[in-house]
Order: sequence, then C-alpha cells, then structure tokens
Amino acid sequence: MGKIIVIGPAYPLRGGLATFNERLARQFMAEGHDVTLYTFSLQYPDFLFPGKTQYSESPPPTDLRIKALINSVNPLNWWSVGQKIKKEKADFVLVRYWLPFMGPCLGSIIRIIKKNGISKIIALVDNALPHEKRPGDFQFTKYFTAAVDGFITMSEYVKNDLKQFTRRKVTLVQHPLYDNFGPRHPKLQARKTLGLPTDGFIFLFFGFIRKYKGLDMLISAMDYLSKTENIYLLIAGEYYAGEEEIKSQIKNSASKLKIIEHTHFIKDEDVGFYFSASDCVVQPYRNATQSGVTPLAYHFEVPMIVTNVGALPDLVPHSIGLVCAPDPASIAHCMQEMLSFDFISYRTAIIEEKKKLSWEKLTSSIWETCNN
Repeated sequence: MGKIIVIGPAYPLRGGLATFNERLARQFMAEGHDVTLYTFSLQYPDFLFPGKTQYSESPPPTDLRIKALINSVNPLNWWSVGQKIKKEKADFVLVRYWLPFMGPCLGSIIRIIKKNGISKIIALVDNALPHEKRPGDFQFTKYFTAAVDGFITMSEYVKNDLKQFTRRKVTLVQHPLYDNFGPRHPKLQARKTLGLPTDGFIFLFFGFIRKYKGLDMLISAMDYLSKTENIYLLIAGEYYAGEEEIKSQIKNSASKLKIIEHTHFIKDEDVGFYFSASDCVVQPYRNATQSGVTPLAYHFEVPMIVTNVGALPDLVPHSIGLVCAPDPASIAHCMQEMLSFDFISYRTAIIEEKKKLSWEKLTSSIWETCNN
C-alpha cells in the first residue's frame, strides 16, 4: 500500500477539477492506497474569480480525507503547508496544474516537499499555458515545472506545450469517464424534472460560459436552423464571461424561442438530468486542450458535435459524433446532420469506446511515471 497526497481543488470548492480530484482519490483508495487531498482555504481572491461563488452547496464527502489549508497568495502559508506535507513522507505527491496563476504557490510548496528526499512530485497538467493569456504566464509555469519529477497530461496539445518547459517525459492518458454522477435517467423523466419540452430534439451546451467556448457561434448556428421545427438549444452553466453580449444575442436571435437558458451553476446531483434530457452535446470551442464535458457525454451516452480544435476531435470518431470547423455555418451543418444520426449504431460504438477510458489506466500511468 502506498501513501499518496493529491494537491488541487477539492471540497469545499466546487467545479470539474474538484470532482475529478475526488474521483481520482477514490480510485487510489479502491486500489488500497492511503490518500489525503490538500486543497485551498483560498483558491482565488474574489476579484480574480469570475463566477458567483467558489464553494459547493452540496454536503461534504464522508469517505475522503480533505485538508483545506492552501492560500494561493500567501507565501508564508506556502512554507507552512510545504513543511506539513514534507513531514508526511508520501511516496508521491500528485499536483494538479491548470493555471499559471498557481505556479508560484504550487511551485514553492513542492520545492519544500522534495527536501524530504522521499516524495516524488508528479504533475497532472490540464493547461501549461491558459486559453486566455496574461502577463507572467510563461514565467510562472517555468517556475512550477522546474521542480516536477514527471508529468501526466490528457491532451496531445498540452503535451506539446510542455516541451517549452521541460525535457522530462510527459505521459499522455485520455481523460477517464466521469462515472460518479449516477446512471442515465429516462429522457422523459429528466425533461419533466428540468421543465423542458417533452418532445423535440435538444442540443446541449454544458459548462462554464467563457469566450473561448464559442457559445456565441452556437447561437448563430441556431439561426441557420431557425426554420427547422422542433429543435431546441439548452444552455446549462454559469457565466464566467460575456453575459451581457450573449443575452443580447439571444434576444435578437431568430431562434430565441428555441433557446432555453439554465445559466446557473449546475450541481453535481443535477448533472445527470441535463445529459439524460438531451439528444446531442455541442462543444463549439474556438480553442481547447481537453474537455471534461466529453467524458460526461460518454458516460451518459449522448452523441457529440465538437469543433476541430485542440484534443476535442481525438475522442469523437464518426460513430460517436461529428466534427466541424469553429464557425457557425459548419456547426449548423453538423447540427442538421445530427438530426438523422445513426443512433442505433451509436449505442454499440459507445459501449466499446467507453472501455478505453478507465480510471485504472490513469492511476497505473501515474505510478509508472513515479517509478521511472
């Protein structure tokens, strides 16, 4: 049995990273390891956080050991947390790295941990450089990566980005399935629960709304299909940017009566209803690394339309969904094509594809990286 520490978002913080880290911790525990999650007492100062709250409204998990101790902007805190984790002498410390802003904090903590001469530092990197660039991004990531012993990433795009910062081996693992949101609900039940039309074809845009995710292009694509009857666009997620622009676009859209807005944070316990109610998930991103929405669509067995950016097309063979260019006309073309998609063949194909995306593959790759 190994001793493992995971550093990154976890309860009481909310969002996809916290959900992922908690699911990964449970996988390590199921394999017989001792796991502690170190998360943030302060993740972002309020003026840097674009949403309404950083904190979960769900009850705390009772099966995980979580210590909310890290203050991302307090160097004295970095020293004290580093000292505390150093003394635990874990076999390895897995650090989640998703934003250069965290480089000084996480880079300083892991330098202290490494002084115990025992704990290897493995970084699970979502973004080496962010979608929305800021001054200092390159320098902060350089500082962080210099103290890491091995890297895991879930995107070829990020793997290539990391070549700017390290000569160490970078292992690519596909994003595992989110299987912790329960089973698929009957479609009619899910639609009634959410107050959605009980008939018609529903396209789902899911997740935080940011400029790079291209919701504006998807709304424009709906205008190409304004005369197509019985289709809807369901927008499910909280605004992180562009709220006024998107609301104005919807107001002036020829398809405004077909656009349903659930623009608030979607709790974990409600995620299954949104995917179960929908016929197709659309990811109209302008740029991307990987996406946590894709494994959700896999888990709930909903076909996808994705743009041909970053790693998005890698998990969407033609039997699973459609790939388009990041422009409204191309997105609209695939939406029209999806209305006659071969859903019978899809059911067979998705079962086979899901077998490739296990959490065991991720944990074994982490151990292999640690032992190299």
